[in-house]
Amino acid sequence: MAVGVFDSGIGGLSVLQHLMQQSPDEYFVYVADSQHAPYGNKSEQFIQQRCLEICRFLIEQQVSVIVVACNTATAAAVKTIREHVTIPVVAIEPALKPASLKTKTGKVGVLATASTLQSQQYNSLVSRYAVNISCYEQAAHGLVELIEAGRLDDPQTEALLRQYLQPMLQQGVDSVVLGCTHYPFVLDTIQKITGPEVSIIDTGSAVAGQLKRVLSEQNQQHLTAPMNALKQHLFYSSGDIQHAREMIGLLMGQAFEVTALSV
Repeated sequence: MAVGVFDSGIGGLSVLQHLMQQSPDEYFVYVADSQHAPYGNKSEQFIQQRCLEICRFLIEQQVSVIVVACNTATAAAVKTIREHVTIPVVAIEPALKPASLKTKTGKVGVLATASTLQSQQYNSLVSRYAVNISCYEQAAHGLVELIEAGRLDDPQTEALLRQYLQPMLQQGVDSVVLGCTHYPFVLDTIQKITGPEVSIIDTGSAVAGQLKRVLSEQNQQHLTAPMNALKQHLFYSSGDIQHAREMIGLLMGQAFEVTALSV
């Protein structure tokens, strides 16, 4: 059996790396819906429909758990997904809680897509964890597209990040929450702009920990099939397959075969 993981594109690979590290015996099926990336500028109805289609596809691949490695998909669709699937669903959310515990200035920046920042789920996080801190939110329009295109170490990407981060820094934030799974792939540029005194908070490790707990709680042997029996991870993309192969190889540090997504 396997664990399904999906994102609007390649961003969820930043989560997949943590999943593989913390659950090294698991077999993963990853779906990059790059043809429709970013989800951040799509309607909630579209995101819900697309997520359900992908989850049905993953279930057809006989996955036993689904990880929603996309903040926008979680915000728009995780409730709908859980209403329609019977297997466990592990989701991601911006790390406001750890940021609220970590900050010393009481000022936290949040970099995310517009859909995530406007979502009911995000507002619920703010009401629960940002009572005694100030949040400086920035919708990072255009950033996902640059990362999807592979322009990680690129002057335009750095210029865009400076445009989005400088106002937060001027407000005195000492922590920046990465509210999109694509953003860790430009972490070096982000840290270059913020300086080492600002903490950059990503949720990949926490999601991996939650998956590990879910697998343990299920207490079913088929959820922890050994890698040597299953041989390989599977990767699917709805976008350009050659570009997907190149980006997955670059970001994962090794080559994987990528198959065209059939939904």
